[in-house]
Amino acid sequence: MTSDCDPFTHHPELRDRIIDPLKSDLRDLDLAFLDERMIAAGAPADWRHSDSYREESRRESLRGRQDGDLWVFAYGSLIWDPAFRFSEVRTALLRGYERRFCIKTELGRGTPEKPGLMAGLDIGSACSGIVFRIDRYLIDAETRLIWKREMLLHAYSPVFVRVETQLGEVEALAFVVDPTAECYLPDLGVEETAHYMATGSGVLGSSLAYIESLAEHFETIGIEDRALFQLRDLSRQMAVT
Repeated sequence: MTSDCDPFTHHPELRDRIIDPLKSDLRDLDLAFLDERMIAAGAPADWRHSDSYREESRRESLRGRQDGDLWVFAYGSLIWDPAFRFSEVRTALLRGYERRFCIKTELGRGTPEKPGLMAGLDIGSACSGIVFRIDRYLIDAETRLIWKREMLLHAYSPVFVRVETQLGEVEALAFVVDPTAECYLPDLGVEETAHYMATGSGVLGSSLAYIESLAEHFETIGIEDRALFQLRDLSRQMAVT
C-alpha cells in the first residue's frame, strides 16, 4: 500500500478484506457536516474535541517516535477500514487490555433515539487484533487522519503498548477507553450489550454489522474469540425478534 513490499505477505487472506485506504470514505471525514448534524440533533457545541486539542495530543504522543516506522494496533473497525496507508499487517496480541463494547454511539452506528455501541480497549486480560506498520516518511500525514478519526469524540486516549506478533514483539500506538468519558458504559451485562448491538444504527451503518464484520475478519485469519462470537450470535437473535 505504501512500498514495493507486499503489505499482505503474512496474511494474504486479508488482501480483499481490508478497504484500500485511498478509497475509504473515512479518509475525507467532513467535520463541519458532522458538527451541523450533531448540533441539530441537540448535542452541545463541544460534542467533539477541538482541532487544536487533537493536534496537541498527536504531537505530544508522537514526540520522539518519528525516527522509525510506526505500528498501530487495531481491535475494531480499523481492522477492515484503517483509512491510513500502511506497508505491513500482522496479527497481534495485547496483554493487559480487553476489547469491550462499552462506548455508546449516537452518530456513527446509532442515533440519540437508538444508540449503538463501539468497541473500546479497556483494562483486562488480553486482546487479539492486528497491527499495521506505517512507513516513517508517512507518519506525520497519516497520523493526522488517525487522530481525526480516533480522537474525534471524548472517548479514547492514545497510548503506546507492547504487542506480540508472529515475528516478535513491537511497540504500537493504541487508543484505549477514557474512563472519564460520558459515553463510556463500563457495567453493561451481556444481554444489555447485545440489545444495543441489535438495535443501534447510524450514518456509518448498524452496530450489528460492526460486530459481524469484526467476527468475520477474525474467522478469516483464524483468531478464536469465543466471547465475541457469542455476543454476535446473541445480537443477531435479538435483531430478528
